[in-house]
Formats: sequence, structure tokens, C-alpha cells
Amino acid sequence: MNRIALALGAFVALTAPASARAESQFKLLVLSIPNKYHYEYIPIARDSLERLAKLHAFEFTWTNDTAAFEGDLGQYAAVMFLNTPGEELNPTQRAKFEAYMRDGGNAIVVHRAAITPPDNWAWYEKLVGRRVGVHPMLQTGVVTVEDAGFPATYGVPPRWIWSDEYYVTTNPYNVRINPVLNVDETSYDPTKIWPGQVARPMGKDHPIAWHHRHEKGRVFVTTLGHNGEMYRDPTYLAHLMGGIYWTATGLGQRR
Repeated sequence: MNRIALALGAFVALTAPASARAESQFKLLVLSIPNKYHYEYIPIARDSLERLAKLHAFEFTWTNDTAAFEGDLGQYAAVMFLNTPGEELNPTQRAKFEAYMRDGGNAIVVHRAAITPPDNWAWYEKLVGRRVGVHPMLQTGVVTVEDAGFPATYGVPPRWIWSDEYYVTTNPYNVRINPVLNVDETSYDPTKIWPGQVARPMGKDHPIAWHHRHEKGRVFVTTLGHNGEMYRDPTYLAHLMGGIYWTATGLGQRR
């Protein structure tokens, strides 16, 4: 009898109208193209995003083909550049993305996606909000919460021991950003870099995640997320999910 009841329950669940199930709150476009230093993360990040999407009732389109930017970007609440910089887009695709942002589209930039050749696409550099130069070797350091009222910090402790590449950035376009996370440079060696390169510390103000407005859209940037195992870490995923949630909806900030 129990087996019959279970079978009937499964049948009802499968045939129930869409209105009886959790409806998607929003949809993301995720661009993730493997490159020399960032490829092992892809299956892990995709699996984690699928779990986050099921848990938080949103959808995403995962692609490694920039042709997706030639379609209807208006269907997406946000576009995520996941370890894939905007320089991958051709001129037509760049124009489509710029138009999307001018129409109120939103963007999420993760780790390697913040790095683009200087002056290759000034508009994208302004979207990121900072220019990334050389960076020290991956090290363990202390990440500090700069804005405890921003959703990307809600699952992060005030002082978070984390191992990553702590990007050094400059601001050639004088873009105003709102720092979300900083890194305490006294907790690692900001000069430790490969032979032939030079890394200099940024000092007390060293943002590694931030948000701001670009065109008419919201932009969330996290420079964290170098290797694959990070995309299994609950704290990092809470950080990323908070950024996704705010970027896609504009909600969740504590004022």
C-alpha cells in the first residue's frame, strides 16, 4: 500500500501544473570559457550553481560560446562573467552587451573576468570599476568585511581566513565603487610574486569585492575564486550567492 501511495505521489508531482511548483524568480546568463589558468573550476562551479539555483528558485543559462550575446539579453536579470573577461566578446557582441546595460541590465564579474588588457575596451574596464595589474602569488590571508549591510557579506565572518590571489588594482577612470570586502595586507606578503615581476602593496584600503552602478544597471565584482575547490566552499558560495541575489533583484541591502 505504501508503495502505491509513493508512486501516486510521484505521479502527481510530475504532472502538477507549473503554478503548483516553485516558479523561477529570475534568470542568469553565465559565460564561462576555459583558459590557461582557469578551467578545472568549470564542472565544480556549474554543479554548485545548479544546486544554488534549485535552492533559491532561479534559472541560468551556462555557455562557453559568446554567440549567446547576439541573442535576447533582455530575458536575463543579470549576466555573469565567470573567470571570463569581456575581451572575449567581438565588437557586435560588445555593442549588444552595452545596450543591455543601458536598458537596465546587470552584471556580475568573478575573479579572472576582472582582468582585461588596458584600453582594450574602456567601457568594460569602467563596468568592472578597477584595472587589475600584476598580483602576488596565491596565499592565505585575512579577508575583512567592509560593508556588513551588503548581501555578499551575510555568510562571511568579520575576519575570514581565505586563500586566493589578492589582486592589486588601480582606478584610471576614477570610477566610484562601494567596497564590500577588503584584505588585510598584514596577513600575507603582498610582494611575493614570480621572478621578473614586481608586486607592491596597496595599503590599508585594498578592496577585493565591491558593487556600483554602470549605465543603468547594477554591477557586483568579486576578485575571489581562483581555483576549483573554492566553488565547493560554503562561505565562498554564500558570498557569491549574495552578490547574485543583489545584482539580479536589487534587494537585500541593509540600509
